[in-house]
This record gives sequence, structure tokens and C-alpha cells, in this order.
Amino acid sequence: MEFKGKIYFEPIWFDSLGAKSSCTFVKTPDVSVLIDPGAAVMQPSFPASLMKKLYWYRQAQRTIKRAAKNADVVVISHYHYDHFTDFDRSLYDGKLLLAKNPNEYINDSQRERAESFLGNLCHEFGEVELESILQERKRKTYSNPLNDIPHARDKDFGDYNHRRRELLRIGLKWFKNRASNWNSAKWIPELKFSDIEVKFPEDKEFKFGRTKLRFTPPMFHGIEFSRVGWVFATIVEYKGEKLIHSSDLDGPIIEDYADWIIRENPDVLILDGPMTYMRGYLLTKITMKRVMVNAVRILKESDVKLLIYDHHLPREPRFREHTQELWDAGMQAHKKVLTAAEYLGKKSAVFR
Repeated sequence: MEFKGKIYFEPIWFDSLGAKSSCTFVKTPDVSVLIDPGAAVMQPSFPASLMKKLYWYRQAQRTIKRAAKNADVVVISHYHYDHFTDFDRSLYDGKLLLAKNPNEYINDSQRERAESFLGNLCHEFGEVELESILQERKRKTYSNPLNDIPHARDKDFGDYNHRRRELLRIGLKWFKNRASNWNSAKWIPELKFSDIEVKFPEDKEFKFGRTKLRFTPPMFHGIEFSRVGWVFATIVEYKGEKLIHSSDLDGPIIEDYADWIIRENPDVLILDGPMTYMRGYLLTKITMKRVMVNAVRILKESDVKLLIYDHHLPREPRFREHTQELWDAGMQAHKKVLTAAEYLGKKSAVFR
């Protein structure tokens, strides 16, 4: 079910195909972009044998590697293994690599992964060690990130308000500790070697002929002060058409991120869903309600023609039942809402 627009895109691998990923290939007449070239094996609760899950994972790796051959630019929205591969030279050789800034708005585990990954790039492409090019950094003051999401910050949650204020207070304390860590670490610079260039693209724009690649500032990976860190979203624009790959917003949970998508008004939106397989644990009833209200609002208040709603979502067989409001809203608005597998004319792996 190919989208008939000026911007060509192809879901390379997504969760609905049997391995965790949101890898997407986007092409205009000016540039070819591979977004988030990573994959991971499905969780133990996924209803398939380990042998089958490993088969899908290896298939995902091969498919991503083939797609990379046709890309000029590779984008890495954050350092989770279902979004980047550390390390395969063939994925990155000859590319402009636009990767999440490892120096700030990053949790400790992703900083370690970024150091390993960028260290491998230095060793493989530059024949230098990352430690030898680290720089001293100037201390920076980081403001409360809730100030950037006033809709979510000021939302009335009724009886839950007291508990929410306490969680945000704890979250802000955690954030300040992370900021202290960023200021105490050496600065990892952008890289440029003969066969690769690495830039940190948050809140920047890159032009390739008539094509614009725009990137958001860091956004929470899920809920406010999510301990798994931050991501950025990618916007591709060409001749009045727009595609957004939103990375891991988990639904989206945060109201301001839904506001932003509505303002951007994309033709194609690639959006990850809530982790319904974690209902009752990481996904509470209040969070799930926020997700559904925000996702439905995007469908109703924007002109999006196609919504790929996939990553995180089809990891359990009742994902449609748990997000029924969205699929119903798509039908009522006469808009296509599909998993990546459905877009490719296939059956979601969770039902095979």
C-alpha cells in the first residue's frame, strides 16, 4: 500500500514484522535517508518461539544493512539498540551520520553506549581513540525542561494532581543530577574522517537541494522525566510535502508533543504506540488515557493522510483492543492508520 506522494518512504523493519525496530528509509530526488538502523530481539512474553524471534532479528539486521547501501544520510535518534547498531562499518561507511548528541539530554547508560559507538567509529574510520580527542567543556546551566512543555506541565489531573506533583519533583531532582553529570564529563566533539562525518542535529536544519531535514530539540522518551532518556524527531520536507518520524514518544504521552505534530501538520506520520504489553506496570491507566486522547487529537486536528502506528505497540496480541479509540478515529476521519506490516501488505508477526 505505497503512499503516493512526492516523498518516497519505506518501513524497513518494525515491531509488527517480528523484531523491535522503527527503521525507515526516506527518499526525495535530492537525498536518501535511513532513520534508526537498529533492531533487537522481542521480549520473552512475545508469543513466538525463541528460534522464530532470533530468525526475525537476523532478518531485520540483513534488511537494514541492505537499505543502508542506498542511503546518503543515516539518522540515529538515540542510543537504544533497537534504534542503532554498534558496530557494522557497512552501515555507516561513506555516510553523513546525524546522531543524538551524547553530551547532554542523555541518561547514563546511553552516554556509555554513545561512547562505545563513537569510539568504534573513531577507531575504524579515523584510526584514533575517542579518548584522545575529548575536549574540556564549559559548564552550562540547564533550565527545568517542564518549561518547554507547558500544556503537560499545567494539565489538571484531578485527584491525581498531588501524586503527579510529587513524581515531577522527584523527576526534576533526577534531571539535575544528570545535568551535573553532563557538566562533569569531557565533551565528545562532532567527527569528520575521510569516509564519514558525524554531526549532532538536535534543533537544527540541513538542506539538500530542495529537501529540508529538520530535527527537534531533545524530547522525553515517553513520560516526563522518563529515566530512559531523550530522543529527537526527524522532519523531511520536499515541495510542500512533509514526513515526520517521531522516534520514541510512546504514544505520544506528552500533550505538547501532540500539539507540535498538529502544528507541523505532516502528510505522513510515523509514530510509536504505547507499550500495552507493560500495562499495569510502566503503562498506567492515567498514562494510557493521555496517549489515546493525544493520538486521536492528532488524527482529528491535523491533515495527516497516513499514520504508521507501530513501534512498541504490536508486542502483544491485544494491542488493537487496547488502542481501539485510535483505529476507530482513523476510520471516522477516512484516514489510513496502519502498522508497518499492514502497509507492506503483510500480517503482523504477533498474529502469525
